[in-house]
Amino acid sequence: SYLAKCCFPYLTSTDPACKIEVPERLTVSHETLVRTGLADRCVSVPVREATDAEILLAHSEEYLEAVKKTPYMSLEDLMEFTRQYGDVYFHPNIYHCAKLAAGAALQLVDSVMTGKVRNGMALVRPPGHHSMRSAANGFCVFNNVAIAAQYAKQKYGVQRVLIVDWDIHHGQGVQYCFEDDPSVLYFSWHRYEHQKFWPHLRDSDYDIVGKEKGAGFNINVPWNKVGMENGDYLSVFCHVLLPVAYEFCPDLVLVCAGFDSAIGDPEGEMCATPDVFAHLTHLLMNLAGGKLCAVLEGGYNLTSLVQSVCQTVQTLLGDPVPRPASLKSPCISALESLQCVRSAHKAYWSAIMISCLVNTVCALLSCLHDIILIPGSQICSGLALVPDVTKAMTSIVQHVTTVLSNRYNNLDLIKSYTFCSF
Repeated sequence: SYLAKCCFPYLTSTDPACKIEVPERLTVSHETLVRTGLADRCVSVPVREATDAEILLAHSEEYLEAVKKTPYMSLEDLMEFTRQYGDVYFHPNIYHCAKLAAGAALQLVDSVMTGKVRNGMALVRPPGHHSMRSAANGFCVFNNVAIAAQYAKQKYGVQRVLIVDWDIHHGQGVQYCFEDDPSVLYFSWHRYEHQKFWPHLRDSDYDIVGKEKGAGFNINVPWNKVGMENGDYLSVFCHVLLPVAYEFCPDLVLVCAGFDSAIGDPEGEMCATPDVFAHLTHLLMNLAGGKLCAVLEGGYNLTSLVQSVCQTVQTLLGDPVPRPASLKSPCISALESLQCVRSAHKAYWSAIMISCLVNTVCALLSCLHDIILIPGSQICSGLALVPDVTKAMTSIVQHVTTVLSNRYNNLDLIKSYTFCSF
């Protein structure tokens, strides 16, 4: 495993929101990794600044040139410069630190892609996933993970990159960067509350699936209630992300590792315990031959942040994952979001389509108590030797529907099950 670390001073602002994005987020996390002996088990490589050419992989030249001027601005000018963007605050040192944050992510990609390490985590500030091509946003100056994805594609010829964003805020900067790019699959779950939660974007909803050739490669899972727990997170991973991810078959996995989705965070207001991130990490490590790079994003409760970082690093090091704590069935709101996402993406991913078809078959088979009287051969007789699994499953659904309608003469009931399941 690999550990990169960089930080910057307090930001310039009297806004209370600024006080949650503090240097202690990084220093306390790193100190805990050292104290627990986890840092000693990692390969620690000095960070470097990202070059202009690397930053321009995800940002416009005009924006880069504007940020370059910030070290020479007075505090008054910095405040004025800040006002043109949303929820971001500038310090005279921020340009230097933002280059280090992006550079740390690139160093991690280099280490993983060259085989020096199998996986790793970069502890960086400022975060990056809200930053857009020509705008800072949400504490983010340069989009560290978006730059890293483009860099991996350009330098190492990576064909397919999976970006998993488990931060509690939607990473709209990453989405906009890759929304028409089928070589990058972007998955984000985020507090949404029907667009009432920041960043209040219609583009954060489940039916925003990407554009043109990138249609289907953008997966948004909106949390429309607070208080989501471990079972809610794991159900979305198992029933949405993982089936699609295995079908996508990435060469590299990048994680926007925001821990404001953990219990106790003032931004997220969720109830998932830190140990769930060990399980999420472990599930992702089976993809891309284990090539996984996690880059810190949010996380504003220092207690849950530190615990979540440690759980993630321990798992990357190969330690056994703990038994899931307080594992319950997903709540109704989570299930609604999950089903909406699956419905929006079934046209793009056979894994989801097949799952929907299987659910339909199960619904058909369970809709009447004595359906077990239908001989298995009768169902099988409706199948030809179809090489396409989706077509085969469709044949099953059609045949079972026919059998049921002939036997029970209640086609309206059967159709209602079919349409609900699809």
